[in-house]
Amino acid sequence: MTDCIFCKIANGEIPAASIYEDEDFNVILDLGPVRRGHALILPKKHYADLFEIPEDLSFRALRVAKKVGAALMKGLSADGLQLTQNNGEAAGQTIFHYHLHLIPGYKELGPVEAPKPGVLEEEDKIKIPELVKQYL
Repeated sequence: MTDCIFCKIANGEIPAASIYEDEDFNVILDLGPVRRGHALILPKKHYADLFEIPEDLSFRALRVAKKVGAALMKGLSADGLQLTQNNGEAAGQTIFHYHLHLIPGYKELGPVEAPKPGVLEEEDKIKIPELVKQYL
């Protein structure tokens, strides 16, 4: 994809604050960080979301997340790490190039805002597994 900003950043066509790079990924600091050290793991090849990225590459992305996440926590004296990945506009994806967010957590700031939990209705306990399992 020639007009994807994350493709251009991941491949060095647009400068970014890179903290890790290998043959498949570039990890950069987010320009709109949720917390200090918020980073994005970007594959160098274009995949719109989790459903397009090859399985072996998605596994490698998690290995990169573990390696870089541990370094972020140690280097920034963070107390935790949130790993987030959104797929589709309804799930909060705004740039349609697969990426993982690494967001350090700090006790003094409290947890990063998360969706408020609801209640699993009795009907959904039965109906949702029926609807999903047919596609597994």
